[in-house]
Amino acid sequence: MKGRILAVDPGEKRLGIAVSDPTGTLARPLLVLKHVSREANAAEIARIAGEQEAVKIIIGQALDVEGLPTMQARRAARLAEAVRQQTALPVELWDESGSTQAARASRIAMGVSRRKRKGHLDDIAATIILQSYLDSHSDSDYES
Repeated sequence: MKGRILAVDPGEKRLGIAVSDPTGTLARPLLVLKHVSREANAAEIARIAGEQEAVKIIIGQALDVEGLPTMQARRAARLAEAVRQQTALPVELWDESGSTQAARASRIAMGVSRRKRKGHLDDIAATIILQSYLDSHSDSDYES
């Protein structure tokens, strides 16, 4: 069951959205949504997933060093449940720990100036979450 996967990096102010290519090999940033409410965000995520012809939605969930959910992870789980109410697509939580730091490091590695790095990293973080998911499921055709 190859196809596009949509990934969400849920934040308090913004949600980064990334999408994979149709083969489920490469992730790319798509857009950043401003946080409105859990229900409105879930409806918009479901709409975008449909527009992108996604076969699955991944939502980043931050776990602590012991692998337990953080407060943000519990918020991500509530968002995932709200998205499930809006779509028949499978919605899966995926560990996003370190994605924002990795996004910042990737922009530094790409030579982005300090001034230009001040902006949000939400869509880049979503891309890192999605690429991590894709890499770990490269031979499973997304079966969970």
